[in-house]
Amino acid sequence: MEWRKSPEELVEFLHARMKGVEAEGRKMFGYPCYFVSGNMFVGLFQDDVFLRISLEDQKNVLAKHKGLTPFEPLPGRKMKEYLVIPKDVYTDKKAFDELLKISFGYMLTLPIKLGNAKKSDGSKAKKENKSSKKAKK
Repeated sequence: MEWRKSPEELVEFLHARMKGVEAEGRKMFGYPCYFVSGNMFVGLFQDDVFLRISLEDQKNVLAKHKGLTPFEPLPGRKMKEYLVIPKDVYTDKKAFDELLKISFGYMLTLPIKLGNAKKSDGSKAKKENKSSKKAKK
């Protein structure tokens, strides 16, 4: 399966929407994504916008916003806390802001992924690898 690049207008849309959000932008799967404390929060995959929303919050979100679907970057490989947001929802500023707020709130409850997260001074947080742990024993 060959992956398509996200349309430039979609990339620009996401970058514009993420201005002012305390999230780190970087690529995942070769697509623009944003991370909070090292956890993937929102991103693009081909023509899709996806968000991470807790399983508990998904029930309410799916009832309120029609057309959201599980994020499945490869057939049979659903990412359980991620939903694809349809264009009519992500282009509705009020609806998308609500989803971003729900998702961002959930990100703040997750443990920090030190291998990917940045410290408050902007430097990378260090993560001990298995070999350094064995050497300490």
